[in-house]
Amino acid sequence: MSVPVSVTLAALIAVGAVFFVAQPFFRRRRPDVREPQPALSPRLALLERRDRALAALKELEFDHRTGKISDDDYRALLSPLRREAAETLRGVAVVDVRTEPKARAKKRHLQAAAGVEARR
Repeated sequence: MSVPVSVTLAALIAVGAVFFVAQPFFRRRRPDVREPQPALSPRLALLERRDRALAALKELEFDHRTGKISDDDYRALLSPLRREAAETLRGVAVVDVRTEPKARAKKRHLQAAAGVEARR
């Protein structure tokens, strides 16, 4: 092969590769992609808050066991973290109680539309 043919072939391969890689950026968003349901947003926020509080409790316990934190500091830090975890767990329970009937009704509706019998 001559040099001009090789350069042309390499350029075509490069343009094709760039087009292939950039293709997802030029696609329109599919209508079947759903946004998070607004009813779940408070629950997700509470679950994240719960996870942070439980992780902080776990880290505090680890630091106390390894001697990084004294007994007095451990006791002082433990109560607020436990309180935070308990509050978020109560909040998750309240949100679950509020959204559970709606979720069950929606599931029954979707099953009926699909022709699936609901299990009890």
